[in-house]
Amino acid sequence: MRAWEVDRRKRTRHLIELGGLVIKAGIVDLTADDRAVIYGALLWIAAKLQSHEGEHARELWAAKGQQAFATGWHEDQKSQRM
Repeated sequence: MRAWEVDRRKRTRHLIELGGLVIKAGIVDLTADDRAVIYGALLWIAAKLQSHEGEHARELWAAKGQQAFATGWHEDQKSQRM
């Protein structure tokens, strides 16, 4: 396999994993798959991380994400809605 093919597969896998996080968090359902809303929210996150509150936000969000991964939060929320 050529180097560019390996790089392309790595990039594709990375993008799929990031998209999976958007789905796992319930963002797609909560926004009715509205790409403008999702993109706007991501832009807001980026601006927050670049602000003077960025490090604090990063720490809070990292802790929340680690806790959710550890407890399977979204799967629990999804089963409660059904």
